[in-house]
Amino acid sequence: MDITELKGIGAKTAESLNRLSVYTVEDLVGLYPRDYDVYEKPVFINMLNEDYEGSIVAIEGTVAKSPDIYGNGRIKVLSVTVKDENGDAIKCCWYNMIYLKTRLRMGMHYVFRGRFVKKRNAIMLEQPQIFTVADYNAQAGKLMPIYPLTKGLSNKTIVKAVSQALEKYAVGLEKEYIPKDIREKYNLAEHNFAVVNIHFPKTMEEYVQARHRITFEEFFLFVLATLNLKSSKEKIPNTYVINNDKRTDEFILNLPYSLTNAQLRTWNEIKDNMSSEHLTSRLIQGDVGSGKTIIAVLALMNTAFAGYQGSMMVPTEVLAKQQYESISEMFSRYNVNLKVGLLTGSMTAKEKRQAYEDIASGNVDIVIGTHALIQDKVEYKNLALVITDEQHRFGVNQRKRLSEKGDNPHIIVMSATPIPRTLAIILYGDLDISIIDEMPKDRLPIKNCVVDTSYRPNAYRFIENQVKQGRQCYIICPMVEDSENIDTENVLDYTLKLRSEIPGVRIEYLHGKMKSQDKNQVMEKYANHEIDVLVSTTVIEVGVNVPNSTVMMVENAERFGLAQLHQLRGRVGRGGFQSYCIFVAGKKSKKIKDRLEILNKTNDGFKIAEEDLKLRGPGDFFGIRQSGDFDFGLADIFTDSMTLKEASDAAKKLHSVDPELEMEEHKLCKKKVEEYTVKCLEKINL
Repeated sequence: MDITELKGIGAKTAESLNRLSVYTVEDLVGLYPRDYDVYEKPVFINMLNEDYEGSIVAIEGTVAKSPDIYGNGRIKVLSVTVKDENGDAIKCCWYNMIYLKTRLRMGMHYVFRGRFVKKRNAIMLEQPQIFTVADYNAQAGKLMPIYPLTKGLSNKTIVKAVSQALEKYAVGLEKEYIPKDIREKYNLAEHNFAVVNIHFPKTMEEYVQARHRITFEEFFLFVLATLNLKSSKEKIPNTYVINNDKRTDEFILNLPYSLTNAQLRTWNEIKDNMSSEHLTSRLIQGDVGSGKTIIAVLALMNTAFAGYQGSMMVPTEVLAKQQYESISEMFSRYNVNLKVGLLTGSMTAKEKRQAYEDIASGNVDIVIGTHALIQDKVEYKNLALVITDEQHRFGVNQRKRLSEKGDNPHIIVMSATPIPRTLAIILYGDLDISIIDEMPKDRLPIKNCVVDTSYRPNAYRFIENQVKQGRQCYIICPMVEDSENIDTENVLDYTLKLRSEIPGVRIEYLHGKMKSQDKNQVMEKYANHEIDVLVSTTVIEVGVNVPNSTVMMVENAERFGLAQLHQLRGRVGRGGFQSYCIFVAGKKSKKIKDRLEILNKTNDGFKIAEEDLKLRGPGDFFGIRQSGDFDFGLADIFTDSMTLKEASDAAKKLHSVDPELEMEEHKLCKKKVEEYTVKCLEKINL
């Protein structure tokens, strides 16, 4: 059902919703609230401390003085002093809302609900809503959904549209498909209850029940689909027995560095796999900079020396070109007689035709490219090894499509996402796992600091000095554009502000909504040092390898998961220069500071992931998702780690009893798994 069929959704609103990947009413119902506005009990003014700073709070009090009006030009400020029953006072301020003056007469008693801030040692509520005590009590305890927004969309519009979809069309409501024994064992709410109450819970208890059910079913379907893939692979014999080649051993000896023990352990596991009777399906998990790529190169070399072809698929064109140039240069330097080819979407028609011919004829031994490698026109002569870099950027079915280009080739997947091993075993259920948990000895550890927004002027001077020394810097913002609903830095405004703060420095921006061609152009300019400072969203996470980059500054760091922050940090410290990471917290609170301090204390991604899990309690649901690497609509692998384990146990037990889900009571579940496999496991997030 097209989104425009809903009342009140015209072409313009539909276009805005499309930017959130909402095209149908079904997509809309799957657009879960990113947060909830909870109308909590009013607090006493003397309770307000730094933990409340930046948060929405309610104060019940009496207007103690006549309001003041000050300011000129575009902004007029209305200010009034409010006292609570203890006699403590706080200022309430409104911008360009002078008409409220008539309501704010001395002696009037209200509940004021707004953002608590400290300015010039004074405490105040900004833009508070005004309620009578009776009206506020009627709202107290309710959870109002707050949806992801984009330009041209208001939260009110989405609330109305979702209400209509659920009430009038019953979209997303369907027969229960999780078997009764599983629902009872794991205390799962009924599916339709969960769909309605994840959007419009009346109480916190209903929200918790709905969220638990939806996160469970997202993990449950994922694990069942993954188990099906693993089952089909385990029956496949090794078509390409690839033994170790002495020329690969010589290449390792000639490298200007020694492989770490973790790299050697992983390399031995891969060699054993590829020469055994079973097909290789292995994940190499290691921190950014731990040396996964050289292991991939060694596997590709053994494959090519055995007379077969190997391919490596990476998430961006710029990265593909970098890998191609790096491997070609390495082979030239060490006299490795193998031909490397490149295939990306932006190549000219003539270049692509030549690449297709070289691949089909076997003129190239190793092919590096983007998802262009899996297009129908590409035919391989004898593809025996498929490597995908940064697995979370490619859907499982994309790996499958690349595999189908050969006769069941070996598969190696590389990921820098620091996930605790217990979770990785579940999430990468169709793969064996090797972990490179040791960094090369010549790497200078990154120096970190956690600061608040008052540090910005110092940070800008530091960045300016680094640029003068010939270095480059990244600044990460959580949003692309300004939003009236979210108080965070955004890429477009920040770029303009920074250009005025540090004139003479070449500053550009990058974000995911840009056209692929424009993104590639900016990333190439940065890689070629035609840009000094790149202001970006997290799209840079799997961007380019720029050893000259020495500073990573992350604004509103509290809005990112620690695993994601750690991966962003991995964009610097890749060369021989001392590198730095500045985490700027937009909110002052001990909880936020303690969490970010984990990054300050260690550069080990696996330790960070484990600590992040320990810090989080089972009720820590609200706010930004911690891991966006898997295409779950609501579930988060860190916040919901216990649910992930439970769903995995349930799926494995069901799979062992009825692998094909042929029993009558499992028919609906089978249909759901098939739909999920098609829809969710084949996404590409480029």
